[in-house]
Amino acid sequence: METATINLLPKQTEAWDIFEDPDVLELGYGGGAGGGKTRLGCYIGIAIAEAYPGSRGVIARKELKTLRLTTLAELFIVFNELGYSENDYTYNAQDSIIHFANGSDILLLDTAYSPQDPEYTRFGSLNLTWAWVEESNESPEKGLQILKTRVGRHNKIANQEVKPFWLETFNPNKGHVYRNYYKPWKEKNMPEYRRFVRALPGDNPHLPAVYIENLKRADNTTKQRLLYGNFDYDADPSRVMSYEAIVDLRTNTLGPSTEKYLINDIARFGGDKIVLGEFDGLTLVGLTVDTYQDTDTTKDKIKKQAQESQIPYSNILSDEDGVGGGVIDGLRGTKGFMGGSSPIDILDTFTGRFVPANFVNLRSQCYFTLGEYVNHHKMAINLRYFKSNIEGYTQEKALADMEEELDAVKSQDSTGQRTKLSIIPKVLIKEVIGRSPDFSDIMMMRMLFVLKLSPPVYYYPPVEVSGSDKMPGR
Repeated sequence: METATINLLPKQTEAWDIFEDPDVLELGYGGGAGGGKTRLGCYIGIAIAEAYPGSRGVIARKELKTLRLTTLAELFIVFNELGYSENDYTYNAQDSIIHFANGSDILLLDTAYSPQDPEYTRFGSLNLTWAWVEESNESPEKGLQILKTRVGRHNKIANQEVKPFWLETFNPNKGHVYRNYYKPWKEKNMPEYRRFVRALPGDNPHLPAVYIENLKRADNTTKQRLLYGNFDYDADPSRVMSYEAIVDLRTNTLGPSTEKYLINDIARFGGDKIVLGEFDGLTLVGLTVDTYQDTDTTKDKIKKQAQESQIPYSNILSDEDGVGGGVIDGLRGTKGFMGGSSPIDILDTFTGRFVPANFVNLRSQCYFTLGEYVNHHKMAINLRYFKSNIEGYTQEKALADMEEELDAVKSQDSTGQRTKLSIIPKVLIKEVIGRSPDFSDIMMMRMLFVLKLSPPVYYYPPVEVSGSDKMPGR
């Protein structure tokens, strides 16, 4: 077909210039609704497909159905505007592939977390030239990491080396898009190979006035995110810990403590991490992060760390669910944590007796207690050591993962039939972040010792006694 002309918005033009920069391999674009995210992705995908016959790209979103109803529908509109006919491309709905007349392909994929495929092996055989993840703030980070490893495996086309390219378009979110794009952009320490372009509704003069007015009339959370593109705003009422308090963990300073603890989240040969966290009081001072390790090796590492740091076995706690029980059996005197067990009773000051706590289980009780301690700056992280058998896995990455996991901890609705306080199941957290929340779990389990040493107390509020109810002489 003949060369077509496209009219770009100023922010899209800025992004296009970055796309054409040979040294930039990754681009994040977004920040608000109506900033031209989807159009930009469509234009870039078509440009690569047409410029490099035989190229192979991906358009991905968390759910394939949503991708088809939104992004694909917009892509077809763009095809029509550019003068494409049925001879220029075909769409195979069954296989979710767009095939161009010049031999290029665009695949449509979902990035949703699946318990049957936690390592995203479904991406393993892909050889890609480029990829675009639409609304990437919705996608688990692990899925994006695996997909990104497939980009650049099909980049020698007609004896020409083609630049691998990775595009993410998104709205404000406190997860990986905040950490990978917005925060480095804001702090001016973005890696050389990555760029971020912030686009807001006001950057698009073609938006209908009623669209902007509807955003202005929306609730404050929607307005802050989609109208103002505020990445720092977060008013989710289900959040257990504020993001600012989570970040403050690294700079909080607590008084010295003579009590040492070793808290362990155990896995065996699966993809979940094995995390050993050493605490001085309520300060996390050491992390050991391993993977694909048998329980005997894990047990030996716990023993060695306890000896080096002089931690009594009675202050060692391991997750007893799954393979953790075998570690506990081999370390007599250490304690086990059963998240699904009953919560610790609380002291009723009216009767002077201990009564059941209003939590679904011990895990929920410990996470709500953790939220209280984090929000009131009663915990800290000041690592003296970091160890890992995972190649390339750094202390900074571990702490960033911990922050993301703590931020993903949410309460469940306790109205209706559910009257006890509860935290969302681990499987839902896995779906959001794409991995097991092993770091947040050791912080949560540390609270068991807090609850054991100082059982929670229920105080009855004072009762107001008015005129006629007062006793004579009072």
